[in-house]
Amino acid sequence: MRHRVVKKKLNRDKDHREALISNLSAQIIEKEKVNTTLAKAKYIRPKVEKMITKAVKAHDSEDKIFKFNTVKELRKDIRSESAIKKLMNEIAPKFSGRKGGYTKIVKTGNREGDNALTARIEIVSNLEDTKEKLKRKNVKKNENKTK
Repeated sequence: MRHRVVKKKLNRDKDHREALISNLSAQIIEKEKVNTTLAKAKYIRPKVEKMITKAVKAHDSEDKIFKFNTVKELRKDIRSESAIKKLMNEIAPKFSGRKGGYTKIVKTGNREGDNALTARIEIVSNLEDTKEKLKRKNVKKNENKTK
């Protein structure tokens, strides 16, 4: 029985949805930022975060078999070999020691043709930049409150 089992379908059948996940996640990993609709960005974010977490755990581990098996698991989700290589060799070492929050979604307004909400999903460049931005936001909020 499927009572109360709800998941987003993005108006696609199962095969089309899986192809969308594979292609969009490969683009995000290769280009490090992709413009898409807000619904797709929200749908793909947890899947990309889990892929990056797998790669980070494999990078932190010294077991070669574990790394090999991780690459095999990633091949099920991503069909692009260049994306897998970039994930394992560039992105995983960058986020070593970080527990999550590898991606962010920035809303970019509405698309002209069909007025759909669009967003940019991107891999966070580094931790220090995000900390500085949060500090600047907090300072501006405090200045506005005192006025």
